[in-house]
Amino acid sequence: MVLDISLPESLDAFWMPFTANRQFKSQPRLMASAKDMHYTTVDGREVLDGTAGLWCVNAGHCRDRIVQAIHQQAATLDFSPTFQMGHPGPFALADRLAKMLPGDLDHVFFANSGSEAVDTALK
Repeated sequence: MVLDISLPESLDAFWMPFTANRQFKSQPRLMASAKDMHYTTVDGREVLDGTAGLWCVNAGHCRDRIVQAIHQQAATLDFSPTFQMGHPGPFALADRLAKMLPGDLDHVFFANSGSEAVDTALK
């Protein structure tokens, strides 16, 4: 089954880090969708996602409960900076995490990546 997805006219403008770009672009392996623990390629093949989307979808791809929760949150408040303002959600999550952490680890800093977290910790 070939999925109805529009392919780009060219693959030249996007440089993919950690990828042999010339080789990839000569025989691209393009994914069209994902569900649970599988990707589906643009030509309809199913591919096992053995790394859980590089470890960021360990509950599986496109799980209905997660999709609904993301939709509900985005429809309520899609973004709120933490510069002199806040939202109750991060405070509640930080409190839950602090109660689980050992010893005096009772403060939480949310970051977008490990490198951002380490950089901030060093400062």
